[in-house]
Amino acid sequence: MESQSVLATTRCGELELRWGERTYVMGILNVTPDSFSGDGLADDVKAAVARARQLAAEGADIIDIGGESTRPAAQPVSAEEELRRVIPVIESLAGELSVPMSIDTTKSEVAQRALEAGARMLNDQWGLKRDPRLAELAAEWKAPIILMSNQRDKGGYDDALKRDTADYADPVTEVINSLKGSLKIAAEAGVPGENIIVDPGIGFGKSWQHDLEIVRRLDELTGLGKPILLGPSSKSFIGKVLDLPVAERLQGTAAAVAIGIAHGADMVRVHDVKQIVRVCRMSDAIIRRRQIGN
Repeated sequence: MESQSVLATTRCGELELRWGERTYVMGILNVTPDSFSGDGLADDVKAAVARARQLAAEGADIIDIGGESTRPAAQPVSAEEELRRVIPVIESLAGELSVPMSIDTTKSEVAQRALEAGARMLNDQWGLKRDPRLAELAAEWKAPIILMSNQRDKGGYDDALKRDTADYADPVTEVINSLKGSLKIAAEAGVPGENIIVDPGIGFGKSWQHDLEIVRRLDELTGLGKPILLGPSSKSFIGKVLDLPVAERLQGTAAAVAIGIAHGADMVRVHDVKQIVRVCRMSDAIIRRRQIGN
């Protein structure tokens, strides 16, 4: 398998992601009324644009824009509603921001319009298993795509909140096998290998114990030969361990990020960009021996 130190560079718009040199930070921009983190900006385009500018100023390398909440028990929205939420924001930011935008969607029609409006990366929380045409778009647009392992289709998430295990014994093996399936779909659609990033999907159909185990054993995903994105930001496993509400989970997120980097994370997706950029910089100085000032 390709080792983490020789992963090919990924181009995202004008940004070159040189994997292994440092940890990249993806800032979360929720254009929803019902985000679990309470930061959803709903229909306020001006507020969303201002928030995107703030994330870029705080050091985000990429801004991930989503128009459909993925919190537990969230109601699905139509493609039309999702487009109504995200496209005005992307169009307003296109050509202005110095950092590329990613579209967080599971719908190919939303992804296509977002790419046309100026997005440069796709983030699919179902790893191409709900809408394989996302792979075709990634290939056609030469856009990087994040493939996430999602176990909610196993009836796991709600059950996992009520008990200590879901419907699989080893979460890391489950995640790896799930991602292998997603990688196969992407390859068959012609997505270049260097344009694929994998995400274990913290919180999506896993119990809180599973999430801890995934962070602890994140390095096992490096055998897939792809950059790894970790998204622990304010997730319920942190709340479970620390017995804290969402608004007070920054330190727990920072710990998960630092340990994730030590175990192979190449990119982290977070709400609190300013603080986590500092965590990544310090972690990189220790783990990647990245020199101060670089």
